Amino acid sequence: MVRRVLARFAAAAVAVAAVIGLVPVAASAAPKPPSPTAIQIVGAGLPGDKVVIAAQDRPELFRMMLNEVGWLAAARPSASTPKRATLGPKYTVTLFTKNAPQAVYDLYPLAKGGPRAHRAAKQPTGKKADGWFYGRFTMSESLRLSGAPLKAKPDVVTGGIGGGVGENVDVSQLEPPTMDEFIAQVRELMLLNVGVLVVILFGLGGIAYLIRRRV
Repeated sequence: MVRRVLARFAAAAVAVAAVIGLVPVAASAAPKPPSPTAIQIVGAGLPGDKVVIAAQDRPELFRMMLNEVGWLAAARPSASTPKRATLGPKYTVTLFTKNAPQAVYDLYPLAKGGPRAHRAAKQPTGKKADGWFYGRFTMSESLRLSGAPLKAKPDVVTGGIGGGVGENVDVSQLEPPTMDEFIAQVRELMLLNVGVLVVILFGLGGIAYLIRRRV
């Protein structure tokens, strides 16, 4: 009897958590997006203000640039919106599969506090959450090797996602979150609190039921 009650309690708690979004619900796997075959970079100072790097023609450089932006499609925004005056030169990177654009990102290798990347909400293959990210330390060197007029940094070889997180950033360089961002953050906090409360209530109810059965 006790085992059945506990099993029902656990199933109910998981179901409630899944409804409010705390536990992922099983679903059919989404189709894997096609792999990029070329990368286009647009920005001031590039040869003709635009370069195209094909995977089959320049595989090493293609992999370098893909490492700078490939993780942005599924990443959650990790940086506040900076002031435009602190960003420096912008380089727009577009990923292509054959001749079809798949994703577009803006890179700012010389931003104060570390490289930044921006993912606009409007994307070639659908809408994404608009967001800012800390870029890799290698962003400047990858863009320079692609043709951008940037200072050489040969000592920069590797850099993880969010490489600029450790930099000291002046708060005055950041813009406050928009109302939509604030509402989204409050909603996530409320959902988390409600989920914890529901689980606690189910636990107390299960304990009370067991005590009553024994009495």
